[in-house]
Amino acid sequence: MKHQLDFEKPIIELQNKLDELRKHPETHSLGVSFDEEIKQIEKKLEETRRQIFSNLTAWQRVQLARHPKRPYTLDYLARTFTEFHELHGDRLFAEDRAVVGGFARLGDHKVMVIGTQKGRDTKENILRNFGSAHPEGYRKALRLMRLADKFGLPIIALIDTAGAYPGIGAEERHIAEAIAVNLREMTLLETPIIAAVIGEGGSGGALGIGVADRVLILENAYYSVISPEGCAAILWKERSAAAKAAEALRITAKDLFELKLVDEIIPEPLGGAHTDPKQAAEILRQHLLTNLEQLRALPVAERLKLRYEKYRACGPFLEKPLTASEKAAAPRKSSKRAAAPAATMA
Repeated sequence: MKHQLDFEKPIIELQNKLDELRKHPETHSLGVSFDEEIKQIEKKLEETRRQIFSNLTAWQRVQLARHPKRPYTLDYLARTFTEFHELHGDRLFAEDRAVVGGFARLGDHKVMVIGTQKGRDTKENILRNFGSAHPEGYRKALRLMRLADKFGLPIIALIDTAGAYPGIGAEERHIAEAIAVNLREMTLLETPIIAAVIGEGGSGGALGIGVADRVLILENAYYSVISPEGCAAILWKERSAAAKAAEALRITAKDLFELKLVDEIIPEPLGGAHTDPKQAAEILRQHLLTNLEQLRALPVAERLKLRYEKYRACGPFLEKPLTASEKAAAPRKSSKRAAAPAATMA
């Protein structure tokens, strides 16, 4: 099996043994039935799979989120949505194929779908820029979102990117400004917005299409201000500490839900979305439909108010209470600061 992860090796070994028994019974002694042994291996395989995938570390979930066989945006567009019609260009500079978007149907609802798209091989990764958008990608996304708002179409954003492209060209064309404008404008759009993190949710590159009424995340996806490798390089001065950084960052779906940074965790097929893309797409469809119908039932003013309050509530913190000595020193510090301008004026 290609692209196997280290923690999947016990599962792969059992699966190979099972396949061998099923495919080549003629290699064993004639007249001997292996049905009982096959049943035992099937049971052991299921138990092993459940045990491994119910106790994944944060770093292992990051590895699953990056799995090259994991469904990407275009895979979900083919299975979760119908009648997708792609729109191109930002009408300012160029077409960025790291961002795809267009009209589609989700069940009976007409929607605008926008998402970041990675490639499966070298050729496609070059075409898609490894899923890292340039400024024109975010401006294209904003153009499509404004179009959706004009015609009252709900917006569905599918997030799967390691981050926005950090190259010189992107900086020259103002990548930070493009993302910042998207953040501002998405808070003001009157149409319902749902964002779903389907793989990697990296930094501002993800947030650039991620401001929404509801933020959903797949069970093995992650959402973070920095990659674990980047964090490890800064804090521990070595990328090999990525597993430690992943735990410290609290970037898994469970952590994000507890921190109220996402609204819902979407379960995946056992073993990850790549093991059964069809089922993963159907699960995503059901969750998107449920949330969309709930949002469409809300008045526009109430929905905008809730969206505003949602992001105002992000990142709460507690200040350490002042000690008695700090309280005693506080007035003296403030009086000194107050006296300084007076002395200057004199």
